[in-house]
Amino acid sequence: MRTVSTAAELRQALPREGVGFVPTMGYLHRGHLALVERARRENPFVVVSIFVNPLQFGPGEDYHRYPRDLARDQALLEAAGVDLLFAPAVEEMYPKGFATKVAVEGPLTALWEGAVRPGHFQGVATVVARLFLLVRPQRAYFGEKDYQQLLVVRKMVQDLGFPLEVVGVPTVREEDGLALSSRNVYLSPETRGKAPVLYRALLAIREAAQGGRGVAEALEAGEGVLAGVPEFRPDYLAVVHPETLLPLSRWVPGARALVAGRFPEVRLIDNLEVYP
Repeated sequence: MRTVSTAAELRQALPREGVGFVPTMGYLHRGHLALVERARRENPFVVVSIFVNPLQFGPGEDYHRYPRDLARDQALLEAAGVDLLFAPAVEEMYPKGFATKVAVEGPLTALWEGAVRPGHFQGVATVVARLFLLVRPQRAYFGEKDYQQLLVVRKMVQDLGFPLEVVGVPTVREEDGLALSSRNVYLSPETRGKAPVLYRALLAIREAAQGGRGVAEALEAGEGVLAGVPEFRPDYLAVVHPETLLPLSRWVPGARALVAGRFPEVRLIDNLEVYP
């Protein structure tokens, strides 16, 4: 595996076609490696980027303490068969005078994470657009754990006509259901034992849906699970349309439940398809 840190080096190292791309912020886990494995199966050449993007962090968020370990990540990616790692500095991604932002407007960014973290998705869309232009992949891989982000990137690709396919990969979980996240490293042992409450709330909604209960009753079931762990302060728990993310009052195929909130050490998010 070759590691490059500049756009010029990246251009020289890329093949003309057949590129599968996995953009990450590093501190990799099995969820990231699942994206790499899928990319490896479907493309002759796999590129991974590691870049902690300052544009998607708001005031008071964890940009400066976000976990970083490039040497560890390099070893994992080489073992996974990655061909090229792009690990740029902030100054390389956003040179002096950089003044362009990419914004996806509408309900995909107005609600949920977009409401709790203003400007977050503009930062995501800007960095992803820049990475797509630099890497020029045929396919790009994103985890469904960040479901809203996945839909935002797909919308941007559609609207701007990027010639690539955005592939969603199912969430990878611990045995107790906790969705893998680089931020899980912040959890104390005590909080780690309580963190699966997000997944249990989503399961309660799905079980209620499959049992014939309506959306409102299913949400009540999920809220009851969250209430059992007072250390968790929810930002939202919602049942939404799988394409628009608008709240639902009746079930539709593929309906998704979204949950996010804060423990004392860290904020976590999760989601699950709850209606077939």
